[in-house]
Amino acid sequence: MKQRLIILLFFLISITNLAQNVSVVSPNKKWQVELKNEQSASTGKWFLKINSLKDNASSEIIPKIDLGLLRSDQDFSTELKFIKADKPKLIKEEYTSLYGKKSQRSNSGNELVLYFENPSKAKLNVIIRAYNDGVTFRYEFPEKTGTFKIKDELTAYKIPDSTSRWLEKFDLSNEGLYTNMKDASVQQDWCYPALFNTKHDDTNWYLIHEADVDRQYAATKLANTITNSDYKVTLPSADEGVGEPLPTINLPWKSPWRVIIMGSLAEVVESTLVDDVSAPSVLTDTDWVKPGVASWNYWSNNHGTKDYKVVTEFADLAAEMGWPYTLLDWEWDQMENGGNLEDALKYIHSIGVKPLMWYNSGMFKWVTSTPVDRMKTHENRMEEFAKLNKLGVYGIKVDFFLSEKQDMIKYYLDILDDAAKFKIMVYFHGCIVPRGWQRTYPHLMTFEAARGAEWYNNGPELTTTAPEHNNVLPFTRNIVGSMDYTPVTFTNSQFAHITSYGHELALSVVFESAMQHMADRPEGYRNLPDAPKTFLKHVPSTWDDTKLLDGYPGKFTVMARRKGLDWYIGAINSDGRREKVQKLKFDFLAEGQSYKLTLISDGAHDTLFSTKYMVVDKSSSIDVTMLRRGGFAAYLSPIIK
Repeated sequence: MKQRLIILLFFLISITNLAQNVSVVSPNKKWQVELKNEQSASTGKWFLKINSLKDNASSEIIPKIDLGLLRSDQDFSTELKFIKADKPKLIKEEYTSLYGKKSQRSNSGNELVLYFENPSKAKLNVIIRAYNDGVTFRYEFPEKTGTFKIKDELTAYKIPDSTSRWLEKFDLSNEGLYTNMKDASVQQDWCYPALFNTKHDDTNWYLIHEADVDRQYAATKLANTITNSDYKVTLPSADEGVGEPLPTINLPWKSPWRVIIMGSLAEVVESTLVDDVSAPSVLTDTDWVKPGVASWNYWSNNHGTKDYKVVTEFADLAAEMGWPYTLLDWEWDQMENGGNLEDALKYIHSIGVKPLMWYNSGMFKWVTSTPVDRMKTHENRMEEFAKLNKLGVYGIKVDFFLSEKQDMIKYYLDILDDAAKFKIMVYFHGCIVPRGWQRTYPHLMTFEAARGAEWYNNGPELTTTAPEHNNVLPFTRNIVGSMDYTPVTFTNSQFAHITSYGHELALSVVFESAMQHMADRPEGYRNLPDAPKTFLKHVPSTWDDTKLLDGYPGKFTVMARRKGLDWYIGAINSDGRREKVQKLKFDFLAEGQSYKLTLISDGAHDTLFSTKYMVVDKSSSIDVTMLRRGGFAAYLSPIIK
């Protein structure tokens, strides 16, 4: 008996020691994730700790990430027993993306699987990956059968008080403004993604998000309402949109990935980690998926699609600018003044432009914008998509989701599945922030989920907030997926903008969207000088590479994007009091290659441009002046000898 007790004690000590030394390090030896127990025991409440490894020293980045789930039948949090950890295995992947920050994707990470069981011997695994550009983890119930509800997820990120943070108050439209907060004094629900900077160290930025949300879960948000420094992953509440608030899961089950993109500010901005950990494409044929630029009448005329003449004028604009698409926004089923929908589509095709069309999700009775019910059921969609094929419509914009519960996640994905059968591209408005679906469903072109230019119609607020807001989005929302801001407006809508023409032109590069809707009225583009007009005729909506050259959230942004051998640069300034002289270095260019630079910057005042041409190479640098709330755009083409 004594011998058996000694063996058992030795086993428990071994398990405890093993648990206290479990960690995984990224392939580049930059990030370390440690498993910890609050009681320094083999059973109890577990958490992760993330460290930065530099110069043979370890520094704490996130001191604690609580782990745990409450399932409808039992608890997987406070009395979890650590069983074992697999040896880390290398995750190395390369794939091609049709759009986004870069076309050729490559990622590398080390994966560690942790095995736990609760007092009733039910199993819970935690899968951790330490990538070169961050850390991800997810939960797994490995049993083969069972249906349960998730009552709560206990994942919570403890953020030190010294950390700077950029956070957006949660709203189901995800169209708020980010606030730069120096501490955690405000307690509420927050949108994804959330940006943090540790101790104002430029090498230690991180962005918290989630990825690979599927029909087996709801989308979540962050909340620091229990303690102000703990940002807890939080399921939808009962009053947030349609459907059941608690997700129902079927075993075996894996949660979405919890994603922490890490590195310098440039490394965070350039990361594709949200896509990298999401499921690969479900499409075998993507030849029909064609990103591009579209003309859009809603910004300048909220009910313009009711008017045949307005619709055809915006189609003419697309043809003149060489943009492949024009969008027929809401109320196209009420079109009059010279023609109906069929007449408009016939005209659009006759001038070589491709039509896109808007739909109401039909999920809310109080949203009566038409057409209402054509997307709501599988039968409705199949009938409507068949009609769209006959009419030659290439894509749809579906609006007004305003819920992140499991039922709405299913609805999003059902739309995508059905649209793929008819080779119809899709994008969402009034919607969720991207969760990596663009990798899984390459015909999902873009999402709104941002306060975009349409807010110039909603009130005076964007007039004064846009300069700073435009300089936060590249460091937050647009990192995690395409963003349909509907940029580049030179005239005014219902409320004026105070950003310069150079600033507006630059947004075509600063903001990434696979379907980029240029929002201004036709005369806003027709009246431009030749250089900016030519720039907008040729600026791509897809990119082979992306580089953040300089910038700081809310202050200024200098973004370079490559298409083929050509580079495009967009730079914007938020300062309303003084000009900014930006040193533009070209060290990202190819070695030994000269380029012709077309620089389109602010002119003498905010509605004028100044255009210069010069030859530059990798060693060159120039100073460019941005006006208050100003900006510039540039185009670099290699000189072929």
